[in-house]
Amino acid sequence: MKIMIVDDSTAMRMIVKKTLRQAGFDGHDISEADDGAKALTAIKASMPDLVLSDWNMPNMSGMQLLEALRSEGVKVAFGFVTTEATPDMRAKATSAGAKFLISKPFSADSFKEHLGPHLR
Repeated sequence: MKIMIVDDSTAMRMIVKKTLRQAGFDGHDISEADDGAKALTAIKASMPDLVLSDWNMPNMSGMQLLEALRSEGVKVAFGFVTTEATPDMRAKATSAGAKFLISKPFSADSFKEHLGPHLR
């Protein structure tokens, strides 16, 4: 399966990849984008099975990315991995079509719990 990690922090993208491996999801094709605008183009070109996105990024936020994908009819499984996880943010994410919101700091166990239903 193909997974795209979208985060403006190179270090955070590396941590997400490491946590995917620790959670047992290391056999997947992983791609990266450093903002939502680049991710939108890449997602439409490669159609990953799952997108893991930060919420706050320059050029296009994770929420704007999710809304753009849905408005264009792209139904990729989408989840947030973000520092902020208020009840309001969780509600907005869910209503926009996100499958989950994992808050930082996260663990391999939280990845297993949230990603397991979406990754084979």
